[in-house]
Amino acid sequence: MGLAQHTRRCAGDAQGPARLLAAVRGVSTRIARVTEEPATKVEIYTDGACKGNPGPGGWGAVIRMGAHEKELSGGEPVTTNNRMEMTAAIEALNALTRPCIVTLFTDSKYVMDGLTKWVKGWQRNGWKTADKKPVKNAELWHALLAAVARHRIEWQWVKGHAGHPENERADKLASDAAVAAGRK
Repeated sequence: MGLAQHTRRCAGDAQGPARLLAAVRGVSTRIARVTEEPATKVEIYTDGACKGNPGPGGWGAVIRMGAHEKELSGGEPVTTNNRMEMTAAIEALNALTRPCIVTLFTDSKYVMDGLTKWVKGWQRNGWKTADKKPVKNAELWHALLAAVARHRIEWQWVKGHAGHPENERADKLASDAAVAAGRK
């Protein structure tokens, strides 16, 4: 039984932590003897949408691993576009069951610049902006950092609504989820 399967099986019972620790010890000795598998390459396309900002919002993601694809989406009744853009990336990365080499395509400069340019400064400044104001959406930035930490990620910005097929699919998923969230 693999560690991920063992973790899922043990998570709900009282003996789970002890069993998990035993499984980890067993796995660590096997890892020393087995050459690690090469990391899986994955492409992720994400988008967020909001009907009003703030307003009902949705997020969508298309995950592609070789010939396999998976679509994810969700929404909230009152949110912002930036929060949905971030949530799309978080949910897509968290859907991966093992560390991967990820190319993540987004049309959100906010998400891309936040992770590639701004976050180190925010961390140094105690999660304050250069203007000494609290970073907006800090809890989502923390969640995104945790999701990113498991993977090797290359960020790719794509222009939104420019005919990129997978970005258009992620946009449709996000828009449909925003409409559904508005009905709740």
